[in-house]
Parts: sequence; C-alpha cells; structure tokens
Amino acid sequence: MTIALGKTTIRPIALMFAMLPLMLGAVYAEDADPHGGAHLKYQAGSSPLAGEPMHQNINPKAPPMTKAEFDTGKQIYFQRCAGCHGVLRKGATGKPLTPDITLGKGTDYLKVFINFGSPAGMPNWGTSGDLSAAEVDLMARYVQQEPPVPPEWSIKDMLSTWKEIIPPAQRPTRKMNNYNIANIFSTTLRDSGEVALIDGDTKKIINIVKTGYAVHISRLSASGRYLFVIGRDARINLIDLWMEKPDSVAEMKVGLEARSIETSKFKGYEDKYAIAGDYWPPQFVIMVGDTLKPLKVVSTRGMTVDNEYHPEPRVASIIGSHYRPEFVVSVKETGKIMLVDYKDIDNLKITTLDAAKFLHDGGLDSTGRYFLVAANASNKIAVVDTKEDKMAAIVDVGKTPHPGRGANFVHPKFGPVWATSDLGDNSIALIGTDPVKHKAQAWKVVQTLQGQGGGSLFIKTNPKSHNLWVDTPLNPDAKLNQSIAVFDINALDKGYQVLPIAEWAGLGDGPKRVVQPEYNKAGDEVWFSVWNSKDKESAIVVVDDKTRKLKAVIKDPRLITPTGKFNVNNTQHDIY
Repeated sequence: MTIALGKTTIRPIALMFAMLPLMLGAVYAEDADPHGGAHLKYQAGSSPLAGEPMHQNINPKAPPMTKAEFDTGKQIYFQRCAGCHGVLRKGATGKPLTPDITLGKGTDYLKVFINFGSPAGMPNWGTSGDLSAAEVDLMARYVQQEPPVPPEWSIKDMLSTWKEIIPPAQRPTRKMNNYNIANIFSTTLRDSGEVALIDGDTKKIINIVKTGYAVHISRLSASGRYLFVIGRDARINLIDLWMEKPDSVAEMKVGLEARSIETSKFKGYEDKYAIAGDYWPPQFVIMVGDTLKPLKVVSTRGMTVDNEYHPEPRVASIIGSHYRPEFVVSVKETGKIMLVDYKDIDNLKITTLDAAKFLHDGGLDSTGRYFLVAANASNKIAVVDTKEDKMAAIVDVGKTPHPGRGANFVHPKFGPVWATSDLGDNSIALIGTDPVKHKAQAWKVVQTLQGQGGGSLFIKTNPKSHNLWVDTPLNPDAKLNQSIAVFDINALDKGYQVLPIAEWAGLGDGPKRVVQPEYNKAGDEVWFSVWNSKDKESAIVVVDDKTRKLKAVIKDPRLITPTGKFNVNNTQHDIY
C-alpha cells in the first residue's frame, strides 16, 4: 500500500513506527517487531480504525501540520501502529507516544533516530532509502500532535449493524447435510475477509463465507452446531453448520476493532450466550447465543495491576468455564482477569483477579479446570483455577510467550504438562498442571526445550499423538519460518525433527510462512497453513501424524492468505 502526499509517496512504515519507542528508551514484548514486520501484519497492524472519522485536536505547541498531513499521519498510525501503542497513544504493549513525551524530544531528535537508527535496534530508515526525508519528517511531527479520538460504540450502534439473516424459527430443526461436521476446519482467509469451511475428510472447500476483515479466531457453541467468527473490524458472523450449505445466519459489529469471542459452556447454559471482547472501545459485550442480539456491555477501563489508570485496556482472550457459569476475560493492559458470572445478566457479578501485564492468549489444561494465559511483557504464564475462582500461580517462562491455546500432554517423567513456545527466544516451557498426583511439579516449569528459533506463534499436540509441533512463522530466517519443528513427546531429550512444509506445498515465490498446526478430529493428521502474500498462491499442507510424511496439499485460488485453522471437534471440546 502507498499513500500519496503531494509529490511524495508514503510507503508502508510499520517497522519504523513499531521500533520508534526503542529510541525513547524502551523495548517491548508482544507487538514490537524484531521479525521483519510479520508480527505487525499478523497481530497488530492495519487497524480498522484507520478509516473512522475522528476529531482533530492539534496541540498548539506541536510543529505545524496541514489537515491533509495530519489525516495521512493518522491513517498510517492506525493502519500500522495502534496495535502496539494504543488508540490514544497512551501506551499499550508499546510505550506511550503522547505529546508530553514526544514534544520534549523534538522534531530534529525524532528525525535523527528515524533516519539513522540506533544500536538499540532502531533501523536506519532514512539512510537505507526505505523512507524519504519527507516521510521521516511527517511521522516525526505527527507523533507530537494530540492523538485523535475515535467514537465510542453503544448497544444502539450495535443494533444498527445487527442482521438476523435467518431467524432461529426458520432454521433447520435437524442436520440437513451429509458433512462430518466434527471434522470441518474453519480456516481464516486473512486478507480477503473470509473464512473457508473445509471438509476434513475430503479436503474440499464446502463454502467460502464473507466475514469481517482478518478473522482472528473461530469458536464453537457448546453443542457444536454454531460457529462464531470475529474479524479485526469487530464484525461477528454466526454460521449454522446444520444448513444444507453452512453459512451465516446472523451478524453484527460489536465495536470498531476486536479480537476475541466465546460461548457459554457450563451445563444448562449451552448455546445460550456469546461474549465478544473489543480492542476499541475497551469493553466486552454479552449477546444471545443463537441470534447475537446484544444484552450487556461492560467497560474494561480502570486500574492496572501496578495501580495506575489505563484509558483503553483491550480484551485479549476469553474462555468459557466448564466449572461455573462464567466467562474468563483477560484484559491486556491492566493485567487483570475478570470472571464474569452470567447466571443473572441483569445483575452481573464480576470477580477480578490480579495477574500480570500484558495478557494475551492462552488455553485450558487437560482437565479443563485451569486456564493458563500468557503475560507477554512480563515473560510469565498466569494460571487461573476456574473451579475455585482464584489465581493458582504465576509462572516465569521464556521471552514473550505466545502459546496460542498451548499444548497439553503427559510428560514421561513429570506427568501432565501444558506447553508454550515464545516469540522472543527459542525456548519451549513445559509447566506441570497436576496439583494432586504431581504436587511437587504443579505450576512450575519442569523442563525447557530448545526449538529451532524464536518467532513462534503456535504449539500443538493431541491426546492421540506422541508428537509436539512448534511453528516459527515470525523468525526472520526463511529456513525456519517455512518449516516446522516436531518433538517426540516420549523422547524429548533427543531434540526435534524439521519438516520442510513450505517446500512440500510446491508454491512459487513469496514469503510462504508456515503457521498454526491443527489436528483433525481423529488426531492422525496435522494441518499447516502456508501463508503467502495476498497476490501469490497459498496452500494448506496435511501431514500424517504417525509417519510425519506428506499426506495432501490443498490448493485453491480462493485460499487467500490462510492463517488460523480451527477444527470443529477440537475447538468445541477444548482439545489442544
């Protein structure tokens, strides 16, 4: 993407802005990007807020900018930078970039570091030729202006976007297709704003469903009938898998930017409620489970675990408890976990636990009782006992843990463990999860494995497998980001085998990053996305889990930038 500015062209500058805080004396965890921009593309960049109308409040002490320059800077910021530094630039996983900081540095200071870089990690964007002098000057001036504020989003706003495409009374009363629903894969087509529903048995696409931009996750209702997907633009699609051709039956925008969605899992509340968490506005929304009609909005603004007020703490991950009628909501910037009791929506009860900053993604242990969630910037895993509604532990792990939902297996020596890989280093932490039969190992790192490199996003195994798969899509080395490391759970000390997944895909040129191993229902296949550029061919590679040999390659012109894949059975039953 390029943006015209007079006779100058604004090139994509995600990396420049992601690294800008380094010269202000800070290095960040999650969204600061040491991996060539891929993490910003995957997690933080290109906020849907770029196109939202906002009030321009230019600080009179700031260097002058025309309205056109200000609007261009705003567009660049929200497309590339807000994921790190927050909508209001008050600090998120990145440090604050508000005028009280940037004005003191001054335009010349900012331009020097943008132009020449620094030994701390700031690239030499000007002298390398990546940015023109005009581009450097534009962003140095923009970050000294007062941040523009996007609008809030109320239930009234949500209802204006709510569509009951097929009301519940008009939907099938029984399954109307011959698909093995439990083995369908909901596959994110990131840059086309779609999900592909792929038949895991035949490896054929059942349907391509139009969704919001860059779907982040897919979640299943407790019954397995309804599939919920949420885009980065906060659009939710409710897909009925019982239809002759599964498709959306309802949709709604719950805000302006979002990442997470979940459904009620506790016995007696199956399929009754859904919950979605916003990045902007900072809030979560509880909805009717089979229509998406909004019922309750709760703000997450408040104090951090460090007892400082934060104006825009984003909702990171949400899981539905199996032990109580509760949603477990991780709030990124506050480092707090909210246990939301949905027995009485009108009189909502919330228990708040202190964890650590900045909360991101996580999953349940093998029993479904304990929720383990990464606190990226703190290099920790927080453990929540969802039966007792309290923190069980906070565990130190490697640099910038990024487990996805993690991986559960029985260690030959230490018993049940949950594993996370890291973005910031090549370590893989195995945490004991059995406080009854393996009390001495519970909530401790019992073993640290060494993977093939940093830049990992997902780790995966299956109860029927002895393999542990670790991706490295954000590693700058093409040999690493185009392959997968696999360990034998029964012989972890022997190290890993590397499989050339991207090579097996048989694609042409392009980055071809291999991301997110996902098992089929039977637990005998592992699916990998070969995530190529939008204008190049991508693929899904299927590997035989027992032999570790290539089994199939799924190619289709409609498979545009596939990333996350969610098997219905495994997602429904929290198997990972």
